[in-house]
Amino acid sequence: MEWIRYNPHPTKRQIGDCVIRALTKALDKSWEDVYLELSIEGYVKCDLPNADAVWGKYLLKNGFSRHLIPDDGFGDYTVEDFCKDHPKGTYVLGTGSHAICVKNGNLYDVWNSSQETIIHYFERKDN
Repeated sequence: MEWIRYNPHPTKRQIGDCVIRALTKALDKSWEDVYLELSIEGYVKCDLPNADAVWGKYLLKNGFSRHLIPDDGFGDYTVEDFCKDHPKGTYVLGTGSHAICVKNGNLYDVWNSSQETIIHYFERKDN
């Protein structure tokens, strides 16, 4: 696993837009396009663009499937663990308060979030 600093925000802001950042990497789209598309999805659902229900639905519409992390009794399943277990493919991980893109076992984020605990993830179906 390698952490690769990734920040597509037009003014290089580093807070408040983790969902948009993660989705730009996962979908190979611009920050502006993802922001606009999520805003429309949020408007339709009467919710904010970064709400789980909004970006989750957006990913499903864009060819991803959703998976939950089961509680196996062995403790937290971290982003680092996930990267080691998924060396190929494109994923968006959710922690409950943060969204992260993992591509081919590498973590793309503005900070090293490898020790965050994930609760669910979206997998690109063409992996």
